[in-house]
Amino acid sequence: MTDRPLIDAALVRRLVDSQFPEYRGLPVRPVELDGWDNRTFRLGDDFSVRLPSARGYLEQVAKEHEWLPRLAPRLPLPIPAPVAKGKPGAGYPFPWSVYRWLPGMPLTLAGEVDEIALAEDLGRFLTALREAEAARGPLPGTHNFFRGDPPGVYRDEAIAAMSAGARDIDPRRARRIWDAAEGSRWDAPAVWFHGDAAPGNLLVRDRRLAAVIDFGTSGVGDPACDLVPAWTMFDGSARRAFRDSVALDDATWARARGWALWKALITVRDAPDDVPARRTLSRLAAD
Repeated sequence: MTDRPLIDAALVRRLVDSQFPEYRGLPVRPVELDGWDNRTFRLGDDFSVRLPSARGYLEQVAKEHEWLPRLAPRLPLPIPAPVAKGKPGAGYPFPWSVYRWLPGMPLTLAGEVDEIALAEDLGRFLTALREAEAARGPLPGTHNFFRGDPPGVYRDEAIAAMSAGARDIDPRRARRIWDAAEGSRWDAPAVWFHGDAAPGNLLVRDRRLAAVIDFGTSGVGDPACDLVPAWTMFDGSARRAFRDSVALDDATWARARGWALWKALITVRDAPDDVPARRTLSRLAAD
């Protein structure tokens, strides 16, 4: 995307001071692990500020403010709690948000964790999310890059990426995974999904999952995209624990493999030495 504004602590300071003077005395500082879709800053001890990094992420602001307070009481772990919605200003062109700060270390930065407990915790969280009331929830679309649709929404991109070749999976194996992913649909009623259960969006405390953040790609539809951690995060017993805890059928797992394959392929297409994506492809090849 080419419409990315400059976002730094000075900008956040100007936005907060002009729109929420009650927070004027709170220090602003960058977080240790920042995102790509949104930039996040700590505001004092109790809040965070989250700003979309480009126009393509704007729809997520209103979605999170509307739906996260409704989902939170139904979930077994904390999720972000919106406090205030900011407006464009101070040279920044998009709406933005203030949230309650959630304690914990992103899994990406955490030390040792109990992998089996983490897999079970994540599976239980995604199951509870799936069971939340989904009527009138946001269907797949531009707000979440069509998570919740069948993986075939990215068919052309996936086929082109596997045709270009990848070091860690045989193209014939990749095509079999993809064909299986396109061989079924989610025929049950649409359910809630997170859409990006990645290590940077999982907060850990005392070696266990403590909170789940960043619901920008959430929505209601096919939950297959939420099973991708089976290949991006887990091996062996932890993967089995995750699979058991989410309790979904083989067809949904086949679609999940397609989602994992697509994302890993386009990642190594753009960054051939990306270690996590190459590891995902190796796991898919061996699965």
